[in-house]
Amino acid sequence: MTSYALRDSRTMIRRNLMHALRYPGLSLSTIMLPVIMLLIFAGLFGGTLGAGLGGGDYIDYLAPGILVMAATAGSISTAVSVAIDMKEGIINRFRTMAITRSSVLIGHVVGSMVQTVLSIIAVAGVAVLMGWRPSGGLTEWVAAAALLVAVVFALTWMAAAMGIVAKSLESASNLPLPFQFLPMLGSGFVPTDSLPVVVRWFAEYQPFTPIIETVRGLLMAEPIGGDGLLAVGWCIALSALGFWWARSAFRRN
Repeated sequence: MTSYALRDSRTMIRRNLMHALRYPGLSLSTIMLPVIMLLIFAGLFGGTLGAGLGGGDYIDYLAPGILVMAATAGSISTAVSVAIDMKEGIINRFRTMAITRSSVLIGHVVGSMVQTVLSIIAVAGVAVLMGWRPSGGLTEWVAAAALLVAVVFALTWMAAAMGIVAKSLESASNLPLPFQFLPMLGSGFVPTDSLPVVVRWFAEYQPFTPIIETVRGLLMAEPIGGDGLLAVGWCIALSALGFWWARSAFRRN
């Protein structure tokens, strides 16, 4: 990347972060949904669900899944912010200026990633206040954090592409919704072997289950087996797909 591209990308990142500060509604929603889910399932149903898991502290099982849900929550705000730029004509104005075209997408992606990572940290803090006590060491924490950032990176590119192709702001907010709820249909809340047969098959082969199991294993000092490779593979595949889709759609539009 040339010095001009770096300069333009920094400008676009700063622009998106300033928008987030001036209009905090979307950023707050990124934090609120996972926190609400944490409060409901750990605070209200934790005793019953924990007993079903063998009497352990349910929040220790739940918190890693909620962290992955927090990593997906920023996809909606990303898609909406990109769609706003596309619909309001600011992209056409940028194209008439002497700036690097890729910097527009980079600004959205990096700016959204910063907000989502901050929301993950906030959700982790709430989980600790509610009694979550992860037993992983520093190396495991770094590995789990790197995986969560990789998930955020992949889904942010996917969401940016969805924002470009969306026909309206409503569709831009609806297209990334499956990302937020797929962790619930995996092992985020209960083990997959406790699910009905059809749902269990889907849960075991969808991308978020190995990601959740890897984050949980790392943070709780449990073996992760082959889930680590599957999690990294899914992140790479989704990142490549999202990057290609976003760039192609941006050029066409």
